[in-house]
Amino acid sequence: MGKKTKIALAVAAASAAAWAGTKAIAKPQQRVGKAVVQNKKPLVFAHRGGAHLAPENTLQAFENAVNLGVDGLELDIRLTKDEEILVFHDASVDRTTNGVGLVADLTLDEIKAFKHGYNFEDLEGNHSFRDKQVDAITLREVFEKFPEQIINIDIKDAPDTYEGSLIPSKLWRLIEETDVQDRVIVTSFYNEQIERFNLYAQDRVALGASETEVRKAVTAFTSQFGHLYNPSADVFQVPAKSGVVSLDSPKFIHFLHNLNVPVHFWDVNDLVTMNRLIRIGAKGIVTDRPDIAQVLFEQYKQ
Repeated sequence: MGKKTKIALAVAAASAAAWAGTKAIAKPQQRVGKAVVQNKKPLVFAHRGGAHLAPENTLQAFENAVNLGVDGLELDIRLTKDEEILVFHDASVDRTTNGVGLVADLTLDEIKAFKHGYNFEDLEGNHSFRDKQVDAITLREVFEKFPEQIINIDIKDAPDTYEGSLIPSKLWRLIEETDVQDRVIVTSFYNEQIERFNLYAQDRVALGASETEVRKAVTAFTSQFGHLYNPSADVFQVPAKSGVVSLDSPKFIHFLHNLNVPVHFWDVNDLVTMNRLIRIGAKGIVTDRPDIAQVLFEQYKQ
């Protein structure tokens, strides 16, 4: 036996011993489930209110989605200059202004009066912008106007900005003031924003998984050390595929399910895919087409 072979076998033996040792002592902790995401039937969320049916993140879109019977509304938030929480996706109020109309640089009244556009992709896939006839809406107004809906909130302001430093605390205060702790999910691509928010919420609100948390889970799942993974999110909201990584694996969904973490898939806009994902264990669908998802409401009715 050559020297290289002996080294390889020694490394393999050490790795096996490490795996066996951690497997013996590690006790993965199930996430204490939040009622808002622990449902027998799959939940249907209207992505930004159903962005293929109406201008995204607008009252018009939200009303249309609720009338179609969705379980919840998925929306984005940003902080205005006067520290109001605006329901809006882009950093700029009007992307044609090259940053002149940044949400963070304008007050709520200025935004309401501004000739801004809302992103809208019609059923043929054509992108356009709607004009000022569509009013801006605040998160407080969404809470008040839709008291029966689950609200999935995505913090868009980056943590290294002034507005990003304020929005986690502002969001918690609004949630606490309006007493909606049990019907909201708070998430962000930025792990830091979720952690900052939870410093105030103290696990009293359901948390979504950041990109960092998703990578940690995938790494644990694809390695032999999945038993060492303890989730810090109450629900994973992911695309079916991220880069070359498929997140719609039944085994991956089952891995998270065993940790009491349901999986919701977003950007799902056809009925075949919706049904497939639900069959393999998805507990939520986030769609731009709540009209199509109507079929699911009766099919999976509790």
